[in-house]
Amino acid sequence: MRVQTYRQLFSVPEFRVLFLVTCLNVGSYAVASLALGTITFAATGSPVLTALAMFGAPLMRIVGQALFGSGSDLVRPRTALVLVATTTLVTDLLQAIPGLPWGWRFVLLAVGPLITSALGGSMMALVSDILPPDGFILGRATLNIAVGGMQFVGYGIGGLLLIRFTTTQLFLGSAAALLVAVVLLRLGLSDHPPRHTGSSVVRRTREMNRRLLGSPVTRPIYLALWVPNGLIVGCEALFVPFAGQGAGYLFAVTAAGMLVGDVVVGRFLSVPWRDRLIGPLRLLLAVPYLAFFLVPSLPYAAALAFVASAGYAASLPLQERLVTHTESGARGHVFGLQGTGLMVGQALGALLGGAVASALGVGPEAAAEAMGVMAVASVLVSVALTPGLRRSRPVAPAVATAVAPVEAASR
Repeated sequence: MRVQTYRQLFSVPEFRVLFLVTCLNVGSYAVASLALGTITFAATGSPVLTALAMFGAPLMRIVGQALFGSGSDLVRPRTALVLVATTTLVTDLLQAIPGLPWGWRFVLLAVGPLITSALGGSMMALVSDILPPDGFILGRATLNIAVGGMQFVGYGIGGLLLIRFTTTQLFLGSAAALLVAVVLLRLGLSDHPPRHTGSSVVRRTREMNRRLLGSPVTRPIYLALWVPNGLIVGCEALFVPFAGQGAGYLFAVTAAGMLVGDVVVGRFLSVPWRDRLIGPLRLLLAVPYLAFFLVPSLPYAAALAFVASAGYAASLPLQERLVTHTESGARGHVFGLQGTGLMVGQALGALLGGAVASALGVGPEAAAEAMGVMAVASVLVSVALTPGLRRSRPVAPAVATAVAPVEAASR
């Protein structure tokens, strides 16, 4: 079966389930995080704790990935995805308890990312299982579209709901959406076997992390997926101090740019062209932000952000290389590590962007200059990683021997 069009993609029943579940997961997370941020600010009055409540949860994934990241390969995919959704559902129900101290809310906030870091790689590993090789990138791009779209919709709906409903009701609504996701997963997915058996999850996690991050082939791919993107998220974290009430327009155009990039690269480009454009797309992600040194007006800033965010599509062929250079038995761990590093890189990038802006002063000019600095750093990192990425080119003769230790670790 070939999967090269959206019609063919959505004709795969299990992919339809994963798409709907992704929409429900992302939308419910956005609503719940907005509710938690509102509660935290009301209880503490601290912007830092509020930002941590809304966006800091991915930092906890470092712990889970270091200890339990291979859980995605050792647990049946359907079971793993049901456990992730159920855990978040239960924590939302507990968050809905009126008067719960904000300290306990932070404890609950850490539970979901820990479970996700251990089992969350099952989602993308399952996509690579249920779709043929030529359909993986289209499937991944389509899920990216679902994530970006539902983040926008979720925060928008959450903001409107807060006008009329209490935070308790928002948590209950989020839990209800996750209950639907659990039912879809349980009834809509086949019971695929685990990809690996007979290993201690902690020992295998430690071994796989060491081999994946120690490999001269896969390490540059991971770094290219994590670092340049995280630095540009640091630029986006400065939209509010740069544009004030106009920041919403900047967030909207970046979401639109990501959508365009994912559609064009995932749907219309051949595999050789996608791979050839990795370098240009990584530079496209950062170069437009260099113009922020000139402190552009809002319309020009929006145009620059739109063009730049199309460069996020470089992640699609980079993930394609991960699939090429790792064995299916390790796919859950491979994508779990990629997702954890991506989320952590974005969180750290946002913190770094704020720190740079604070060091440069206050006001839109300082924010714009900090965005330029972050863009320079992203360009430098992308250029520095170019020699390492040559090792994973599809035509490189040294690939087979260079990647052998990573494949061996998954047997």
